[in-house]
Amino acid sequence: MRRELLVAVALVLAGCSAPALPGPIGGPSHPETPTGEDAIGWENGYWYDDPVAVTTEDGLNESELEAVTARTMARVEQLRGLEFESTVPVEVISRAEYRNRSGSGGGGAGPPRDPWNDQVWESLLLIGEDSGSSEAIDDTLSTAVQGFYSPSRDEIVVVAPTETPAVDRRTLAHELVHALQDQQFGLNGSAETQDTQLARDGIVEGDANYVEALYERRCGNGWRCLDRPERGGSSGGGGGSSVNEGLFTVIIQPYATGPRFVDTRRESGGWDAVNTVYEDYPDSSEQVLHPEKYPEEEPVNVTVRDRSNDEWRRFDHDPVADTVGEASIFATMYHNNQTDADRYSYDSAPSVGWGGDTVVPYHDGDGNGGYVWRSTWDTEEDAREFARAYRTALVEEHGATQPRQNVYVVPDSSSFEDAFHVVRRGDTVRIVNGPTVEDLGEIHAPAG
Repeated sequence: MRRELLVAVALVLAGCSAPALPGPIGGPSHPETPTGEDAIGWENGYWYDDPVAVTTEDGLNESELEAVTARTMARVEQLRGLEFESTVPVEVISRAEYRNRSGSGGGGAGPPRDPWNDQVWESLLLIGEDSGSSEAIDDTLSTAVQGFYSPSRDEIVVVAPTETPAVDRRTLAHELVHALQDQQFGLNGSAETQDTQLARDGIVEGDANYVEALYERRCGNGWRCLDRPERGGSSGGGGGSSVNEGLFTVIIQPYATGPRFVDTRRESGGWDAVNTVYEDYPDSSEQVLHPEKYPEEEPVNVTVRDRSNDEWRRFDHDPVADTVGEASIFATMYHNNQTDADRYSYDSAPSVGWGGDTVVPYHDGDGNGGYVWRSTWDTEEDAREFARAYRTALVEEHGATQPRQNVYVVPDSSSFEDAFHVVRRGDTVRIVNGPTVEDLGEIHAPAG
């Protein structure tokens, strides 16, 4: 999974207690205008609790958007205790315009295929061969995204939920937190794997969603806020036909569990403890899902020896392998009916106890793909639980037959039509995938 932009998506946070409001929420306790250096809670002529004279029935014009943005910046400062260094431009576009810009508007060729990433998502049993990963990711985000902040361009784009240029106060506050993060900590770093990206987003998106929740509570307890516009059409999160539900569960993980991670840090050491995470990002989604494991419990470095023959080879891709991590494995189990856990809990017996993993995609040069996925677990029982659930998913959800021990063949009635070799040894599970049973040994020959 690769996402250039930080996005805000529609989500009702389940099982996440509301964060405490920082400080009193009484009437103004500030001077009419700041003196000397800029003050926290004041931006471009507006204090955080000042009124703004705007009408929202027909959306916001340019001057109204500037006023709302200035006051929202002041409010984000007041909540987060950090100062904006500069004003961030905000653009409001329609859903159709967003789809056109992202390449998912239906008029173009769409995103280029990514056969390497296709194999990673196939290993998770979330995106099958009938839909490329690039297309599925693009279609899902085009429905779910409510706005984004671009660090490279230092600008915010809000996707209007209506036909008029309306702005949802929560979306604007969320994206302004990203701009504040970028100005204070820098957000131009990259993550090498799917799991480290989810881990990094756990603090970045968790912080933004946490402040967004604080903001919304103030709107009902001391602040005068703009009414939230009614949303037209699908807003994502499972309502649109183009949303891949399993993929969406992976994408939404930082937004759903990140606020709990942030709340744990803030409870233990205030905002300073949250700020220090930007100097030492979590190493895995496991650390975000289980804050007590941050930062001590680092993931195990898992490798796969190349034992393919001349017909199969690894992709010329940097990195050659990916790590999917605990959050993505939970999505696999949830969407293949191997857990009764709540969707946004990210807590299931087959995914808890993850220690590390690596997925190495292969191809034969003729358009056929396969992979070797090796994972290690905290205990043998954890590994056994994962292997059992994965095998059951192949049989019960995808109609696999078992021609011999540890080998499964999914028929062409499933989008995951392939052969699988699933074997557990101790606390390690290895899954080899290829088009046919014969291909399994050619992709990863048994150890001599």
